Amino acid sequence: MVTSGFSFGVVFSRFGVGCTRQNMIFKSFDRLLQAHMDFLLMSALIFGLYAAKVPLPWHVRWSIVIGAFSNSSLFLLMSIFPVLLDAKSEVFAPEGLLPIFFKCYLFTSILVTTYGFGGAAWIIFRSTFKALPD
Repeated sequence: MVTSGFSFGVVFSRFGVGCTRQNMIFKSFDRLLQAHMDFLLMSALIFGLYAAKVPLPWHVRWSIVIGAFSNSSLFLLMSIFPVLLDAKSEVFAPEGLLPIFFKCYLFTSILVTTYGFGGAAWIIFRSTFKALPD
């Protein structure tokens, strides 16, 4: 459902199919497309982890899911608020509450996503060395 919403948003904002409100909300088509692709790739990674059939602890599973949604939402926020587009540059210093919130959200998202996917990768890697049943 979320992916369908992203798809329609990308198409409408790119081709301007009579949706001026859509273009008023999403200022950057590239960031909107990145949000869509990031959500699809994170979903594919989650399906791949499920296909490995290795049990993961609850905190790793929840970190994966929360990180997948928060990473996509970062690109969506950058699409809606163009002032956040240059957040990675060295001279990025806008003032206000939104840029501070965005920076905290960015680093929290990176930390949670890395913990989830890195922990899952480590657990799956370690499971390959366990003895196989006869």
